[in-house]
Amino acid sequence: MDLDFSPEDIAFREEARAFIAENYPQALREKQQRGEDLGKEDYLSWHRILAKKGWSVPSWPAEFGGTGWTPTQKYIWSEEQARADTIGILPFGVSMLAPVIYTFGTQEQKEKFLPGIRDGLVWWCQGYSEPGAGSDLASLKTKAERVTEADGKEYYIVNGQKTWTTLGQHADWGFFLVRTDPNAKPQAGISFLLIDMKTPGIEVRRITTLEGGHEVNDVFLDNVKVPVENRIFHENQGWTCAKALLAHERSGIAGVARSKRGLERVREIASTEQSDMGGPLLNDPFFRRKVAELEIDLTALEFTELRTLAGESSGKGPGPESSILKIKGTEIQQRLNELALEAVGHYGAPYLRDIGHNTNIGPDYAEGLAGDYFNGRKTSIYGGSNEIQRNIIAKAVLGL
Repeated sequence: MDLDFSPEDIAFREEARAFIAENYPQALREKQQRGEDLGKEDYLSWHRILAKKGWSVPSWPAEFGGTGWTPTQKYIWSEEQARADTIGILPFGVSMLAPVIYTFGTQEQKEKFLPGIRDGLVWWCQGYSEPGAGSDLASLKTKAERVTEADGKEYYIVNGQKTWTTLGQHADWGFFLVRTDPNAKPQAGISFLLIDMKTPGIEVRRITTLEGGHEVNDVFLDNVKVPVENRIFHENQGWTCAKALLAHERSGIAGVARSKRGLERVREIASTEQSDMGGPLLNDPFFRRKVAELEIDLTALEFTELRTLAGESSGKGPGPESSILKIKGTEIQQRLNELALEAVGHYGAPYLRDIGHNTNIGPDYAEGLAGDYFNGRKTSIYGGSNEIQRNIIAKAVLGL
């Protein structure tokens, strides 16, 4: 694809940069700078500002509220958000569920659910993984039995447990994979349901992650009653929806623009920190080599992502290349976390969980790096582990 910026692209970059500078909430920026945990309204505030501008769903088809941007404009927008350290719009509704709804959903479902996702009015969570079904998702056990009540209305009665439900404590609705035919082959007996998280029988329990945060949850479903009209696509064919959603999720996990900003931060830290041999750490040949290798890999990933964007803009959905983006993107993110923690050395230790936050020790930029490192270990697991992604590439791309 042509990577030369046209005058229109340059003008768009200036517009995007100015819009962020003028409209990004200052209170949210200050919370980020202090390293405070963000709440539901913090995440949704920026989403709603973008929705008002018409920029909240740039990858959607224009008929459903998409911007109609070119691949280059989408690239520029990602770059400018990363440059300004804005929080990202949460992917669960916008990037993961919405493509499933506008691809497989009925007209009534599109009209009911897409506006709330686009405008940041409804928070969605994902109910995929279970205690015994993670990378082997098709072995899920949560069951949904179809019943007809006296008034003729049909429902699913859902029982089971989901785990690692990210930010489920804030969710208004969730999209769940459930087993509707226990006698079918694993992938053939699954359906895709949209469930109101306020429905009686749903319990969300906190899971405390390694760095001490509350980001993920267990979700228990005990005789949860779900109208049949909340099923997307055909009964027992939810695996088709699940695969499409995972392809979009894996593409988004790559996070190239934010990794580029992360690499800049590593350079800034290494320019300040001193090496054992004297002089800035960035001048140390061994550390500089790690930075250079990472930058090369990140550039290669960036071009792969751009090719994927170009394909999506021509009507081609993400395919097996999303597995490549997921593998390399998460490996790069983890290497960035490792380099940042290596750069600050022992200054990272005071911010380990159970040691506490001692702001009198070390530079401000060291705070939170250990937490980022520990939390980032998950990225090569969620969205389908990187081992599974390699199997997909071997089968779908290499034909092995």
